[in-house]
Amino acid sequence: QVQLVESGGGLVQAGGSLRLSCAASGRTFGSYAMGWFRQDPGKEREFVATITLSSGSTLYADSVKGRFTISRDNAKTTVYLQMNSPKPEDTAVYYCAAGRWGTLPTSYDYWGQGTQVTVSS
Repeated sequence: QVQLVESGGGLVQAGGSLRLSCAASGRTFGSYAMGWFRQDPGKEREFVATITLSSGSTLYADSVKGRFTISRDNAKTTVYLQMNSPKPEDTAVYYCAAGRWGTLPTSYDYWGQGTQVTVSS
């Protein structure tokens, strides 16, 4: 069992930067791939980024590639999403997830409660 708690969301200006954190509890953190997803009201949950167990591989949605960076610290059982040059269309609730490697929400077994990110123009 893994419990995930996101933090770091808030209001940011377009072109600024913001770092999201996801703290995981449970001794099996290192057994899971970690992902970030986002969701707007009335829309499906959208893949943002994912990182493998050993941080050897990452994958990004085309919409955030080159602007966002996912990383993890297994010793601190924390995964991060560094958001540089955010755009108003990045506004959403961001969710952290733990599970198998993939871009679909169904690849992940555990989810955080989400943190709101609002990008002003």
